[in-house]
Amino acid sequence: MIDVTERAAQEIRRLMEKEKVPNAMLRMAVKGGGCSGLSYALSFVDTPKEFDKVFEAHGLKLVVDKKSYIFLNGTVLDYTSDLMKSGFEFKNPNAKKSCGCGTSFTA
Repeated sequence: MIDVTERAAQEIRRLMEKEKVPNAMLRMAVKGGGCSGLSYALSFVDTPKEFDKVFEAHGLKLVVDKKSYIFLNGTVLDYTSDLMKSGFEFKNPNAKKSCGCGTSFTA
């Protein structure tokens, strides 16, 4: 299971409007690279691929490929905004170590 907080859902909707893709799905993926070995990737897609897992949260559809799901199962996507920084935050129970920027991790 993958979940999205209400704050993250609001930001995703805002970005969908800005990008003019109101009916898109949010693809969450894990790719090799980053300072800790694996990095998170977010993008908008129109349709899922054949073996993708599809989740719904706060009226949004989330799409995850099978390989990424191994690393993302149980993750909560949040959004924070304060004086120091703003951006998406991955609360991933599978991450053994993550970098300071919060966009890469070790599983």
